[in-house]
Formats: sequence, structure tokens, C-alpha cells
Amino acid sequence: MPAARELLLDAAFAALRSRPWNGVRMVDVAAAAGVSRQTLYNEFGSKDGLARALVRREAEAFLAGVERALAAAPATAAPAAAGAVAADAGARCAAAACWILRTARANPLVRAALTGCRGDRLPVAAAPALPAPRGPFAPAAPRSAPGAAALTDAVRERTVRAVSGTAGERVPEAVQWACEAAVRLTLSFVVAPGASDEEAAAQVARLVRTLVGEHDAAGSRTDQ
Repeated sequence: MPAARELLLDAAFAALRSRPWNGVRMVDVAAAAGVSRQTLYNEFGSKDGLARALVRREAEAFLAGVERALAAAPATAAPAAAGAVAADAGARCAAAACWILRTARANPLVRAALTGCRGDRLPVAAAPALPAPRGPFAPAAPRSAPGAAALTDAVRERTVRAVSGTAGERVPEAVQWACEAAVRLTLSFVVAPGASDEEAAAQVARLVRTLVGEHDAAGSRTDQ
């Protein structure tokens, strides 16, 4: 049986699907979780504490999903072949784009956190506390960095690492910016959907393949 903390977070998330945060009552959350209201306060301290914990959980689950999507993307058959790096990068970014779009549509907290459009679903006090970015390309930010910028940075950092196989100064700047562009383009479809998830992912893949391919082609000309 899940621990009381997870039951309470599940109950709070379910409540947010049908009402704004200011309409969610602690007593109702406790009742839905099958625990006392005192247990709820013991776990989270206050309604703001519950909000922060809920958004943190959803943000961390979202980022874990991004990592799974990046890792599960089909690899190219011949990684050393010309253009294979660009194709692999495009496939990984496309897979991540599909995950991001589907999750943002299904999860109002993730959508609000990604876009910064909190509305009445994401409590003002609930800026997600994210794992610290890694690698020199990731900006130095405190773990409690708020809002869309922190979540976008976290997605970008994971994309760079998955596409390049590393995180550090060895990652070509063109690859870093290709990942940045992929994340920004994906978020534009979150804010203003204009295509199916598959069509949007295909556009992301084409963008990344073009940017990385141009870098590879330039490098090949320089080596000759």
C-alpha cells in the first residue's frame, strides 16, 4: 500500500483535475486519501507545502519521462556514417517532443509549469524545486529555481547529454544550440498547438538534423 504521503499527493492531484487550487480543501484531500487531516499537516505543514510537494513530484516525474524518451529513441544503424549523428539527434529530440506534448496535454500542472501560465491550476507558491543542472552548458541555478525557465533548462540539459553522450565542454556548440532549438520549438507547440504530436515531432527532428548536419558538413570540409 502506498505511503500516506503519496496517497495525499495523489488525492490533491485528482482534486485539481476538477477544481481550481483555491477550491481544494485540505479536509477533502485528507478524506480522499483515507487519512486524518492532522496526518496531512504533519506531512506537508500547510496547503502551500502540499502544493510545492505536488508540483515537485510532477516535475520530477516529467523529467524522468523525458530521459526515458531520449534513451528509448531508435538509434541509427551506423553511428559512424556521415549524417548518422544528425539522424540520431533528430530521432532522440523527436521522441522527447512527443513525450513532452502528450504529458503537457494530460497533466495541467506540467503544462502550467512549462508555459508559466499558472492560471488557477498551479498555485503561486508551488514553483517546482528541480535537480541542479549539470554540465557547463547548464546555467548555475539554485535547486528551488522557479517556473518555466528552470524546467526548460532541465529538459535542455538532459537533451544535450542524451544527444551527445556526454555533458561538458566536449559537446560541440552547434549540438548544444540544436538541442536548445528543439526544446524551444517543442514548447511552442505546447503553448499554441498547430499540428499533431507526430507532425510536431517530425518538425523538431528536421530542425535538429539540419543544424547538426550543417555542423558535421562544415567540420568535414575543414578536415579536408
